[in-house]
Amino acid sequence: MSQSTSLRSLEQHDAFIARHIGPNDAEIARMLEAVGFDSLESLTDAIVPGSIRTRDPLDLPESVTEEEALARIRQVADRNRVFRSFIGQGYHGTHTPNVILRNILENPAWYTAYTPYQAEISQGRLEALINFQTMCADLTGMEIANASLLDEATAAAEAMTLARRMSKAKSQAFFVSAGVHPQTIEVLRTRAEPLGIELLVGDDDRAAEADAFGVLLQYPDTFGRAKDHAALAEAVHARQGVVCVAVDLLALTLLKAPGEWGADIVVGNTQRFGVPFGFGGPHAAFMACRDAYKRSMPGRLIGVSIDAEGNPAYRLALQTREQHIRREKATSNICTAQVLLAVMASMYAVYHGPEGLLRIARRTHRFAAILAAALREAGVDVGGDFFDTLHVTGIDAGRLHARAAEARINLRHIDAGSLGISLDETTTREDVIRLAGLFGIELGDLDALDAATADALPAALLRTSAFLAHPVFNTHHSEHELLRYLRMLADRDLALDRTMIPLGSCTMKLNATAEMIPVTWPEFANIHPLAPAGQAQGYRELIEGLEAMLAACTGYDNVSLQPNSGAQGEYAGLLAIRAWHRARGEDQRDICLIPESAHGTNPASAQLCGMKVVVTRCDKDGNVDVADIRAKAEQYSERLAAIMMTYPSTHGVFEEDVVEICEVVHRHGGQVYTDGANLNAILGLAQPGRWGSDVSHLNLHKTFCIPHGGGGPGVGPCAVKSHLAPYLPGAFPLSPAMGDGHDGRPRPPSADGDAEGVGTGPGPQAERGVRQNAGIPEPRDINPDPTAGVGQGGMVSAATYGSASILPISWMYITLMGRDGLRKASQVAMLNANYVSRRLADHYPTLYSGRNGLVAHECILDLRPIKDATGISAEDVAKRLIDFGFHAPTLSFPVAGTLMVEPTESESLHELDRFCDAMIEIREEIRAIEDGRLDRDDNPLKHAPHTAAMVAGSEWTHAYPRELAAFPLAVLRQVKYWPPVARVDNVYGDKNVMCACIPVDAYREEDAQA
Repeated sequence: MSQSTSLRSLEQHDAFIARHIGPNDAEIARMLEAVGFDSLESLTDAIVPGSIRTRDPLDLPESVTEEEALARIRQVADRNRVFRSFIGQGYHGTHTPNVILRNILENPAWYTAYTPYQAEISQGRLEALINFQTMCADLTGMEIANASLLDEATAAAEAMTLARRMSKAKSQAFFVSAGVHPQTIEVLRTRAEPLGIELLVGDDDRAAEADAFGVLLQYPDTFGRAKDHAALAEAVHARQGVVCVAVDLLALTLLKAPGEWGADIVVGNTQRFGVPFGFGGPHAAFMACRDAYKRSMPGRLIGVSIDAEGNPAYRLALQTREQHIRREKATSNICTAQVLLAVMASMYAVYHGPEGLLRIARRTHRFAAILAAALREAGVDVGGDFFDTLHVTGIDAGRLHARAAEARINLRHIDAGSLGISLDETTTREDVIRLAGLFGIELGDLDALDAATADALPAALLRTSAFLAHPVFNTHHSEHELLRYLRMLADRDLALDRTMIPLGSCTMKLNATAEMIPVTWPEFANIHPLAPAGQAQGYRELIEGLEAMLAACTGYDNVSLQPNSGAQGEYAGLLAIRAWHRARGEDQRDICLIPESAHGTNPASAQLCGMKVVVTRCDKDGNVDVADIRAKAEQYSERLAAIMMTYPSTHGVFEEDVVEICEVVHRHGGQVYTDGANLNAILGLAQPGRWGSDVSHLNLHKTFCIPHGGGGPGVGPCAVKSHLAPYLPGAFPLSPAMGDGHDGRPRPPSADGDAEGVGTGPGPQAERGVRQNAGIPEPRDINPDPTAGVGQGGMVSAATYGSASILPISWMYITLMGRDGLRKASQVAMLNANYVSRRLADHYPTLYSGRNGLVAHECILDLRPIKDATGISAEDVAKRLIDFGFHAPTLSFPVAGTLMVEPTESESLHELDRFCDAMIEIREEIRAIEDGRLDRDDNPLKHAPHTAAMVAGSEWTHAYPRELAAFPLAVLRQVKYWPPVARVDNVYGDKNVMCACIPVDAYREEDAQA
C-alpha cells in the first residue's frame, strides 16, 4: 500500500517561501556539499558568531499563501475610505494614464531595474530621466535640472544648503516665506538647526530687507496666490542673496517661469503629473538651477556623452555619488532618489505634450475661476490672483467641514474662519456643483457662468515663452506610439526581469508580483496625506502592523516609517542620538566614529547632523580594528556621540567583536548606530537591538522587497531602543499660519480621531493611538506640548509616513514569508554567496572572509593582481559581463579594483551557475592575454561591450573574431541581450556637460556621417 502524503506537507508546498527562495531543497543540498556542509544550520553556525546568534524564532506568524495574504491586505485596504480631496497643500488629484500605469508602474522591466551606474545597460531609463530633466528645466525657465529628489520639502532643504554654498552674503540666516507649504517649513527647521542656519519665517514683503544668504518663496503660494516676485528677487540679489522658489509645474504652463523673473534655484514636486496621492508618497521632486551652480547641485544628474563609436550616450554625470567621493565633506547624503516616479512624470509630459498640459492647466484654472465667481456672487470672500486654489475667508469653517464630510469631500482646514479648496485634473462639473452646494449655492448653467467669468491669473505673470519643444514631447500622443516608445526604452535596459543583478550592498532580490499588486489599489493610492484620520484606518492598521513586524525582526522597541530613503533613515537615527544627548545636558557630544569601510552616506549623514567624523581603521582582514575603536573612544570620551557601523560589514563578513564594540562605546557615553544595509543576512538569526545596538535604519527597498525602480523609490525606517523613541521624527504639525491658538499650532484632535470632513491630517493624537495599539510605550513627557506627536524630533520628510503607498510591499513580504521563511532566506542568501565564492575561488580570489574562510551574504572578488599582470581592470570585466547578458557587480566599492557580488536568496542554482560560467569564461579570456593568445590592448575585454552595429558592420578591425565578441558562450546564440551603446566615455561627458534631451540635429549629423 502506498503511503499518503500528509496535508501539512501539501500545505507547505503551497506556501510562498519556495516561490521566493531560488534554489529548491535538492539544489540547496548540492550547494551545501560544494561548500563543505551538510545542512543550512551547520553552515549558519560556522558563519554567524555565537555571541549574537538568536535561537528563538521571530515573534511573527507562520508563512501564508499568496491568496491568503492578498485577502488579508484587501481587508486592510477596505478600512480606508476614499473621499474626494480638495486639500491641496502640494498634493493634487491626477489621472495616471493607463498606458503608463500598466507599462511603467506595474511593469517589472521598469520597477526592478537598478540605479543606472552602469550606463551601457541603462540607456532606456537614462533617456526617460533626461526627459524629466528637460521637462523641469523648460517649465521652470532654468538652465539645468537634476534627475529627481525625494519630495518637495527635502528638495527645498537641499536648495537652502546649495544657496548657502553659492551665496556671497555673510549671513547665516535663511528667509522662508510664510506662504511656503507648512510641511516644507517643518523639514527646513529640522535640517537648518544642526547646520547652524537660522530660519526666518515671515511675510514676503520682509524678504527684501532680511539679512539672509537666501530666500525661499512658494509660487503660487500655499494659499493659492500667484505673486510677481521680480522686484523682490532683484532686491535679494542686490544683497548678494540667492532666490529659491518652490513651484507647481502645472501652474507654470500658464504662469511666467521663475527663471524669467530672477529665481536662482527652483524646486518642486511632480506628483500631479500622473502619480497618485499614495498617502504622501513616493513622488519625484526636482531641483533646477542656474548653470553656474551645476557642479554644486545635489542629487543625480543625467548627462550626455559619447560612446567608443562616437555615438551619443547617456550617463550619470558630475557628482553622481558625492557622498562616496567626499564622505564627511559631502554637502548632501542623497543616495536613493525617486526614479520610477520621475519616469512616470516624464512620460506623463511626453504623452500629453505641451498642448495637452496646457489643456489640463486651463481646464483646472477655469473650474477654479468659475467656483470663485459663484462663491463671490453669494457674498463669500475668496482671494484673488490664483491658479487652482481658493482661499475662502469669513466663513464658519467647522460647519462647512461638517457638510463636506456628509458629502464625502475633504477641504483644507486653515482656521476657524477660513479654508482652502484646491482643484485639479480630476475635477468635474459635478464636483464644482457639489462644492458650491456646500456653501448653499445652487449652480444652474455652468456654461453661462463660464462665459461671464474672467481668468484669475494676474496679467503681468502670464507665460509667453515656449516649453517642451523637443520632438520627444510632440510625438508620442497616441497610446500606440507611447506604448512602443516605452517598450523600446525598456528593451535597452537590463533589469531583474531578464537577469540576476549581482550587486554587493544592494540586495537585488525578487520583488514578487503578489507584493506589488496592492500598491495600485485605489484604497491605498488615492488617499491624500492630510486626509482625516477617520478615512485612513486601513493605513493605520498597515503602519502599526508593519512597525510591529520590523520591531520583531530587529529587536528594537520603536520604529518610524517617515524616512523615505535609507540615507534619510540614517539622518533620523543620528538626530535622535543627538537629541538624546542634549536632553541629558551633554551638548558637547559631537564625535561620530565611522570605520573607513563604511558606506559613504554614513559620514555624509553625520556631517549633516552637525557631528564631526573620526575615521577608524580596518585590519588586513577587512574587520574593523577594535583596538583603534577602543583608543579613539578613550581619546574622545567626553565628546563621543556615536559609532556608525555596518553589520555584517561592508566587506561581507560578520565581525566577531561587535558586542565588545557596543560595550566600549556605551562605556564612554556614546550610542551605537548599526547601518541596516546588510540586514538581509541576519533576519531570524540575529537582532541588532539585542546585541547592544541602539538604532538602525532598515532598507525596505533592499531586505524587505520594495523594488529599486531604477534608483528609487526607497524607504528607510528608523528603528530604535525605547530610550531614543521620544526623538524619532514627529507627526506633521500645521504651521502657525494654519493654526488656531496655543503657540500657533492646531488643537489636537479628539481621542476617537478627527471629524471626518476636516482635512487636517491624521494628527498627533491619531499617531499616538497607533503606537498604543502596537504595544509601543509612550515617550517621556519632556516637552508637554500636546501636539508634539510620538517623536519630538523634527520631520525629515514631507509626509508623516513618508512613502506610505509602497509599505504594502514589505507588509506582504513579511506576511508571505513568516518567521521561518525569513530565517531560511537569510541562510540561503549566505549559502548562495559562499557557493559563488567557492566556484570562483580558482579564478578570482575572495578578498575578505570571516570564520572558517566563509563570507556572509556577499563576497569581494579581488581583480587587482589581474590588472597588475595584464592591464585588465575590474571595469573591463564589468563591461565584458554585459556581452554575456549580465549586469555588473558593484564596481570598486568598498575596495578599488574589486567586484563585490551579492547573489541574494532569490537566485536559483541555474542562474548562479550561469553567472559563474560567464565569470570563468572571462577569466579564460584574461589567461589568453597572459599567454599571448589575445592582444594586451586589442582584446574583447578592453572593447566591451559590443553592440550589434559593431559586430554586424561591414568592417571588423579587431585582432579577435566577431564571434568571440558577440557569442563568447554558445547559449548566447539563442538568448542574447544587445547593449544599445558601446562603452561610454565618462571623461568626455564631464568635460562637455549637456543634461537635456539630445537635439534632433545631432541625430541628423550622425545619419549624414553614416
